[in-house]
Amino acid sequence: MDFFTFFSLPRKLTLDVPALEQSFYALSRKLHPDRFAAKPAAEQEAALAQSSLLNDAYRTLKDPILRTQYLLTLEGVELEEQSKAATEAARTSGVAKKQIVPPDLLEEAFELNMQLEEMRMAKKMGEDDPQLRKDLLAAKQTFDGKMAETQANLEQLWTKWDTGTGTNDNAVKDAAKDAMVALLNRRSYLRNLVRDVNEALD
Repeated sequence: MDFFTFFSLPRKLTLDVPALEQSFYALSRKLHPDRFAAKPAAEQEAALAQSSLLNDAYRTLKDPILRTQYLLTLEGVELEEQSKAATEAARTSGVAKKQIVPPDLLEEAFELNMQLEEMRMAKKMGEDDPQLRKDLLAAKQTFDGKMAETQANLEQLWTKWDTGTGTNDNAVKDAAKDAMVALLNRRSYLRNLVRDVNEALD
């Protein structure tokens, strides 16, 4: 049973999160282990399995990114598997794992990586470069802003997906799905850039 079905929800991405939370607490009470303490072992185990499924389903569906990734997985897109495969290939070959740089970020990413390298070298030498630190903080703010934009763009794609699901229009759904994959990859790239800046500034 998938997580949407568990909560009797259609496979759509725009969710009423407060309603989801109410359902979660109602089911939590229903499946609480204390209610099954006097029941046969098989019944207790079944309730425990349902409780575990409930927690996994709620944690996934309430989070907008996890919800989107989960739906894409249900639709046959293995984002995590793709990442693991790339990591494994890098480990086997000894070549650093490469991420596809979104074309519009090429120039900024190149400049940032140069600054990060300069910062790492300065730290190794025990030096501090206030201007470089200031530039990196400015770059971080820029990429934080781009991260926020991806959330807004993702919500637009949710609407497109939900519309395609509601009208059973596979062309609309496929277009939304492809765009969500590209957007999540972009978000992952931005998140790694921000992480690298934070590490360099520590």
